[in-house]
Amino acid sequence: MSASMKECLQLQLLEMEMLFSMFPNQGEVKLEDVNVLTNIKRYLEGTREALPPKIEFVITLQIEEPKVKIDLQVTMPHGYPYAALQLFGRSSELDRQQQLLLNKGLTSHIGTFDPGELCVCAAIQWLQDNSASYFLNRKLVFEPSTQAKPVKNTFLRMWIYSHHIYQQDLRKKILDVGKRLDVTGFCMTGKPGIICVEGFKEHCEEFWHTIRYPNWKHISCKHAESVETEGNGEDLRLFHSFEELLLEAHGDYGLRNDYHMNLGQFLEFLKKHKSEHVFQILFGIESKSADA
Repeated sequence: MSASMKECLQLQLLEMEMLFSMFPNQGEVKLEDVNVLTNIKRYLEGTREALPPKIEFVITLQIEEPKVKIDLQVTMPHGYPYAALQLFGRSSELDRQQQLLLNKGLTSHIGTFDPGELCVCAAIQWLQDNSASYFLNRKLVFEPSTQAKPVKNTFLRMWIYSHHIYQQDLRKKILDVGKRLDVTGFCMTGKPGIICVEGFKEHCEEFWHTIRYPNWKHISCKHAESVETEGNGEDLRLFHSFEELLLEAHGDYGLRNDYHMNLGQFLEFLKKHKSEHVFQILFGIESKSADA
């Protein structure tokens, strides 16, 4: 079954109304863009022509036993609920591996829903009913089973585009997050700004959510590549660490900061890392003509 964009947005507004009734206290539901619901309503009424931004928000859940909080980050693609919902749960009381297992369980549960079904409320209910076991002592959580089957993981590589990346504090945040998580890739600073991050899906999604929040608006994931693996993913990596990539800029702009990076050098860099195909995806330019 398919549905129009407007039908999907109407269903999203309906689910948001349910969430605000479930979490009426200020701060329990935090929208990334406080105007997004108003803009969607205007789009549906026909007073706004441009497609509104996606609904993105964080819900803070209070788990009763044990007494902990979980932040559930939610992104609703324009086609949701017929397109897959993007969810990520985090808690300061969970270590990285426990958080990884929590999100695997949550993703598996949401994957049982049919296209067209609203599932944010179901995700919340699942966390409230099942999250307690992930806060147990690590020894109990990771006690090996004699009948354990090989665990399949999704290795993900995300290609992220921004109009520019200049600010020192933002560059530091990107590098710090990349090195804190078990991801590799690079951040090309300047104009445009390009980020590649690769690793297990849960780590890449945590990286993506962390660098975007709370207020990086003009950034998008242009391309993603994924593959299932039972190993540690090391043989799938194109990069050995997560580093900042500094290239020459075109022209002499003195003290100005709005310089364009040398895309010819960037193409050569991509070729060395078996990623030449991404050049056209990022810039809409055939790589053979990119002698910038």
